[in-house]
Parts: sequence; structure tokens; C-alpha cells
Amino acid sequence: MSSPGDWEFPSDLQPKPEDYAFDLERALASVVGLRAAIPADAFTAGTLGTERAGNGVLVRSDGVVLTIGYLITEAETIWLSTNGGRAVPGHVLAYDQETGFGLVQALGRLDVPALPLGVSASVQVGDAVVVGGAGGRQHSVAARIAAKQEFAGYWEYVLDEAIFTVPAHPDWGGAAVIGRSGELLGIGSLHLQQAREKGPPEPLNMIVPIDLLKPILNDLLSLGRPNRAPRPWLGLYATEIDGRVVVAGLAKDGPAQRAGMRLGDIVLAVGDDETRDLAPLFRGIWALGAAGVDVPLLVYRDGRTFELRIRSADRAQFLKRPSLH
Repeated sequence: MSSPGDWEFPSDLQPKPEDYAFDLERALASVVGLRAAIPADAFTAGTLGTERAGNGVLVRSDGVVLTIGYLITEAETIWLSTNGGRAVPGHVLAYDQETGFGLVQALGRLDVPALPLGVSASVQVGDAVVVGGAGGRQHSVAARIAAKQEFAGYWEYVLDEAIFTVPAHPDWGGAAVIGRSGELLGIGSLHLQQAREKGPPEPLNMIVPIDLLKPILNDLLSLGRPNRAPRPWLGLYATEIDGRVVVAGLAKDGPAQRAGMRLGDIVLAVGDDETRDLAPLFRGIWALGAAGVDVPLLVYRDGRTFELRIRSADRAQFLKRPSLH
């Protein structure tokens, strides 16, 4: 991901203050830059890197910044920077595996306004939004809602209804999606490609809806995680190929690898329930109980079908915990 000084949107793509009924500059001032350093021996260092950069949004006047969790997972140090050039250290408060949200506490004064939380369920496909990155209007784009639909990620992640926006923001991680009243509707998570009938695929961003934060925010602030049993995690990375779920990767020393799962295995069913898609696979695993439950998978490998039983785990137990320096 680029730093704010490396690029800017063409002027015709930037949001213009006169097009909005709220104070655009004030709303975008709430978006801060975020840089995180992760130890080389961290569990996620190999997949997510040891230096991560993106955005965050001040959502409380006491210095709580909302971002996308993969930026801060296992972070040893965090720095937050405002559009005005102020830089302060931050501390990881929480990361929720189910939604993907992360919270950071600024350890100094940011001197920017907090952005109020909106209602993401109220927005419709076609609605105009601003996707804001750190650096103000030059690093933000006037966008629209392209879709609201289910999203399943290969890392054992499902959103019942994610938000998708176009044009795509090149610094999407932790970017703010701002609605017509100047409220926060979601946090940027991914850059994807959407197939079109004619022409090349269209780039778009996947956004985690802000409504998912509200039921768990108090728990994240007080406990560091939602007050619920953790979901069972297998440590497999799967993809859909020709109507089958194929194992494309395995977390090192994760439950699936320890149980003998291999790359290229085809997962046919969870227990007695056949699966051909990622979302039903993951939901079937989660329906069995909390982390630690045995997960029976029907697997096809090298011309034979067999049951592989995997003792699931709590993913959080594999991660380094935040430490306040």
C-alpha cells in the first residue's frame, strides 16, 4: 500500500465539497494514516508481512481508532498520523476475527474530530459515498455502492452482506466509507475484481459494514474481544474450483496441517452435509460448536474418499498478544 505522499486521485475522481450536505473536509480529517510493525516471528508475519500500512478512523473523542484488523494483528508498534502532520503512537485494543474489525487507542492527542457511526443497512446499491483515505480529498474518491451481498474469504471468513464500492481505492485497508450525512458506513478491507459482460474486470473494494461493530463495540473496548465463545478454526485456506472446495494452503502447525490435510485435498462435506462453496463449508464448521470441537470432513484425495477428523482451535491462541510499551 502506498503512503499518502506517493499518489493522489485525479481531480475528477476526488469528492468535491459542494456536492455534499456535510462538511467534507471535517469528515475526512477523521481518517488517519496507520503504520504497524510486526515481529518477524509472529504467526501472521509470513502471510501479512512485518510492515503494514493503511488507514484508520477516529470514532471516539477519547482517541479510539477503528481500522481493519489485519493491519494491526500481532503489531508490536503502531503509529497514527493526521492530515495535519501530527504523529502519535498507538496501542492495539482489540481485533475481532469474525467481523475483521480492529481497534487502536491513540497514546497522544490526535486533535481531529470523531466520525459518527451511521447505519450501513440503510444504504442501497447505487448510493453515492465517499471512500476516504488518510491525506484528505486528494487521497479520497467519490464512489458509489456497487453491490451488497455475501462474501466468503479463503481464510475462514464470511460476511452475510458485505458492501462493495466503485471506483476502487488503491489504499483500501482501513479506509472510511462515508455516507450522505457525513456518517461512517464501513471500513475498507479488500481490493477485488468484478467480471463484466464486456471489457476487462472492474476493480472494486470490499467494505465491512459498520452495523457489525455496534453489538460488539463495548466488549472490544472492555475485554479486547467480543464476549462470546470463539469459533472453531482449522487453519486451512480454501478456494472454489469447478464447483468443488479445494485446499489451496495450510497454516503452519495449524489444526488442519497437524491432522494430515494436504494441499489439493477436495472437501466434499462437513459431517453429513455436502458442500461445494466456501460459505457453507465455514458455516458448517462453526455450527458444530465452539473452538476445540472435533470437525469431521469428508475429503477426496488421489482417487479415494475418506473422513478426516480435525480438532479445531481458537485462532487467537496462535497470535502474539498486544503489549503496551
